[in-house]
Amino acid sequence: MHSTPHIVSDVMTRTVVALGRGAGFKDIVKTMQQWKVSALPVLDDERRVIGVVSEADLLPKEAFHDGDPDRYSELRRLSDLVKAGAVTAAELMTAPALTVHADATLARAARTMAQTRTKRLPVVDDQGLLKGIVSRSDLLKVFLRDDEDIADEIRREVVARLFPESVAPIRVEVRDGVATLTGRIPDTTLVPVATRLVRAVEGVVEVDCALLGPPRRPDPEPL
Repeated sequence: MHSTPHIVSDVMTRTVVALGRGAGFKDIVKTMQQWKVSALPVLDDERRVIGVVSEADLLPKEAFHDGDPDRYSELRRLSDLVKAGAVTAAELMTAPALTVHADATLARAARTMAQTRTKRLPVVDDQGLLKGIVSRSDLLKVFLRDDEDIADEIRREVVARLFPESVAPIRVEVRDGVATLTGRIPDTTLVPVATRLVRAVEGVVEVDCALLGPPRRPDPEPL
């Protein structure tokens, strides 16, 4: 059961292979192939993340392998040309490293990955020390939550708190991650709030908030 939003430390991989500044080009390639990863964090002597070496950082060496580039290519791909001549992790890495804190929400990590088109992020603590790594597939694990588990959290954390005095019992159903709320509440202006809170529950795919206001009182009969 999860009564609070998941954070990165809940889903991250804690066993992480990393590089020192002086790791050589061939060792980096071998390590990537051995661990089947496309990027590796680079650490300083105190295990702080100072950069990341990815396959994209390694490819320029092959791209310029056939011969010297012309003047136009030198100007247009100067950064790649520099990488082509690099031989150590310190020279190859992209710095500063894009990282995420262990206590960050999964939504924040997902937003960072989407905005930067990154497949994985090193996870650090407040001192910048490496604690793990989180990937896109890790962030999608929340959608494997059981539907009834999600429904229980919605009843407990949203319905019970937002509508303690509902006009009629509020029904919460979750099927394949889609949450449906039905029933009557005293104030329909809270429907958008309920929708937003339910959507924030980890594992919810979509929300159908069909809450209604109190039933209309019948008009008094004429005397």
